[in-house]
Amino acid sequence: MASAAAISNADKDALLKRIEELEDDKAKLQAELKGDDLRVRGVNGRVRTDWTKEEIQAVYEKPLIDLVFDAAMIHRLYFSSREIMRSTLISYKSGGCSENCGYCSQSQHHKTFVKPTPAMQIEEVLEAARRAKAAGSARFCMGSAWRSVGKKHAFKRILELVKEINGMGMEVCTTLGMLTPEQAKQLKEAGLTAYNHNLDTSREYYPKVVTTRSYDDRLDTVKNVREAGISVCCGGIVGLGEEEDDRVGLLHQLATLTEHPESVPINALVPVAGTPLGDKLIAEGKAPQWDEMVRMIATARIVMPRSMVRLSAGRMEFPMAAQGLMFMAGANSIFTGDKLLTTPNPAFSEDDRMFEILGLVGKAPHTAPLKSPYSADDDVADAADAARAAQPGPRFVDIQVNKSSSKLETSL
Repeated sequence: MASAAAISNADKDALLKRIEELEDDKAKLQAELKGDDLRVRGVNGRVRTDWTKEEIQAVYEKPLIDLVFDAAMIHRLYFSSREIMRSTLISYKSGGCSENCGYCSQSQHHKTFVKPTPAMQIEEVLEAARRAKAAGSARFCMGSAWRSVGKKHAFKRILELVKEINGMGMEVCTTLGMLTPEQAKQLKEAGLTAYNHNLDTSREYYPKVVTTRSYDDRLDTVKNVREAGISVCCGGIVGLGEEEDDRVGLLHQLATLTEHPESVPINALVPVAGTPLGDKLIAEGKAPQWDEMVRMIATARIVMPRSMVRLSAGRMEFPMAAQGLMFMAGANSIFTGDKLLTTPNPAFSEDDRMFEILGLVGKAPHTAPLKSPYSADDDVADAADAARAAQPGPRFVDIQVNKSSSKLETSL
């Protein structure tokens, strides 16, 4: 029996050769992981602002199941897979806007259900912020139907509100139209966390959406916000009648800014009767589809890996399972509360139920993304590894070779 179980010299040599090959493979993997990049089938986890449109197009056009997998892997480099920031958005001043955005219910150029209203009272806004915080919101946003802040007296009240809400321990965001450098500076001094100013779509398609301002007007305000030291919130809308090339163009514009926006809202158009684009979509029976949103979110996550990707307007149109796929693809923020400016939105209680079913938890305010674990700084890498080890997610298999016993031992 002993001689029958003995390993021949040839078999032993073959086994040792295989062990050496495994060690070489392990060394190559470890060397790759200690570099600046993590590559998932050619996808790069490093933050970069030199994307070409062709590169983004190639990412966008991947088979959906592969695209979601790649985005999920990149997402876990910088964020917890379960943390979703809840934000609340109110309409501080509704209707009567002089812009002619073809999708907007608040434009004075369109006949919609929205009528011009005075700005909300300070205590009314503060009470809404308190309710939002009690319901779990980490960020409170105030929107106003203005072309620009201008010299409006209401801006002074906005500054006062920013100070008060910042004192509650929440992130504070505003979207007030175009800003001058001085106005951006005043908002920063008041304690503003972020300013939202979406590009909506590609530069090429933009004139078909709005003609009362230019694409460069939008970019100028984004620049003023950035230079004031305020976090930039800038994204777009799916469903304006644009082509896929326009969606790629929008992402290319965002991903090649000097710095990526800290927040990238991805909205699904909610068609409003009385608006040109809304009437067109309603007549055609068209609406943004869940797979289009997943594809847009996943691509945004890959090309802007450290940005918060915010699943914004239109969420009510998608079932929970579809929203879950959007979170898996890299969305890590939602707007919660009965309304999103003037359009319906899931109630706090509905989102509580979704969080329970999907195993999601709220993301705290003022929490930065993890640093890339694939840094030359081993201390940073170790800290990031420890942070990820505390959450569910993929783990690399470590292969240990025991030559004396010819055993392969694995650990996670």
